[in-house]
Parts: sequence; C-alpha cells; structure tokens
Amino acid sequence: MSTITFIGSGNVATHLAKAFHAAGHQIVQIWSREYDHAEALANQVFAEPIDKLGLLYPTADVYILAVADDALFDLALDLQLRDALVLHTAGGVSLNVLKPISRKYGVLWSPQTFIRDVAMNYGEVPFCIEGCNEATEKAIMELAKSVSKNVYPIDSQQRQWLHLAAVMVNNFGNCINALAQDLVTEHGMDFAILHPLVTLTAEKIKQGNLWQQQTGPARRRDQKTIDNQRRLLADNEQMLALYDLMTKQIEDNTAAKQ
Repeated sequence: MSTITFIGSGNVATHLAKAFHAAGHQIVQIWSREYDHAEALANQVFAEPIDKLGLLYPTADVYILAVADDALFDLALDLQLRDALVLHTAGGVSLNVLKPISRKYGVLWSPQTFIRDVAMNYGEVPFCIEGCNEATEKAIMELAKSVSKNVYPIDSQQRQWLHLAAVMVNNFGNCINALAQDLVTEHGMDFAILHPLVTLTAEKIKQGNLWQQQTGPARRRDQKTIDNQRRLLADNEQMLALYDLMTKQIEDNTAAKQ
C-alpha cells in the first residue's frame, strides 16, 4: 500500500482521499489554502492538515493534485517532488503540466460528478489514467485498481474528448432536466410525474446505440406536434431555439442512422 498526500480539499479530493483510505492506503497530509478545509478532510482520513506547501513532507509515495485547472500551473512552479509519483485529476489539462514537479507524473481522472456529502460506491467509479512513461502508467494503474475495477488507459487528447462528452452527458443533460422542471412547475404540476421517465431514459443508455432508441415527435417526423410545441414556446426565445436545435439534431441523426 502507498502513502499519499493530497493537494486540495474540495469535492474530488474528499472522495478520492476517502476511497484510498478505505482501500488501505495511508493518507499522510491534506493541504488547502484554508486550514479549516484541510482539517475537515484530514480528520476523516487520519491525516495531517496543512495550509502551507512548505510543510509538505517530501517522503510520500504519491501526491495527488486535486485542485482547479488553473491552480495546477501555479503549483507546477512551487513544487519540487523529483522522485515521487505526482498526479492531477483534471479532465481537460495535459499531463505535461506536471513535468516540472517530478520525473514520474500522470493523470488520475474520473468522468464522474463528485458531491462532497453524497456517498459513492468507489468500486464502480470509472478512472481514466495516463502516465509519462510505461512504468509510471503501470504504477498509476495499480494504484487506481486498488480502488476501482473500472480503470481505462486514455491519452491526453482522448481525455479532452471524453471530458467534452462528460460535460454533455452530465452538465448539459442536467440543464435540460432543470429547464423541464421549470416548465412543469411554472404550469402548476409536480416534476415528480416525470421522474420515472428520467430514470428509464438513463437506464436505456446501457442498451446500445442511442440513436436507434430515440423516440418522440422529431423521430416520428410528427410535424403537427412539433408545430404545436413550438407555439407553446413562442414567448421564450432561448427555449424555442434550443427546441429547434434538438429537434433538428434528432431528425438528421435518426434519418442518417436508419
């Protein structure tokens, strides 16, 4: 098992620290600019909280930088950990940002939403890894597999595309559901009526080609229903534009894939 130090104490750091602690790794230190934030997480994984990079022990096996993307570039100027394995957790940042810090560096990223107080089954969480060389990537693979059975070697370019897809699936998908919730609520109905549909739609994702599973008026080329729904949105320019865009995407892609 490894000794691990976390740079960061936010949602990602919180879940990863808990996951590695539960897997038997020793969490040595938690760093945050806000000492009370570091302390709150450190207390959960029996680590030492610190708020100054100068207090980092240089002897941990692994340093995981779970911070905002922009902060990675600043940390690359401040840290020198030449013989340790240094990882960042960002979806859209190259592993090479860590090159000034250590000879062994890479990425441990998950296309997953981490919410601080929501429990997760870490064994099912997917992790995408990348190492600066074959030996480093092997070490990252072993580390990740100590927590999850779903580990995928993915290079920086692939990770950027997967990150974009994750934004579409999660952030955009949630936005669509939130807009639908607003629509239903504004007209005096309970969004819970649609909960089973949302759940079924999520379950269908596992069944194969999504365009083949597409239903609805755009798939059926039901112009009468489309025109009526466009009239309902006539006073909401943004929603109408979104409706038209999604309708065209469905029409074009289901026609192309028939």
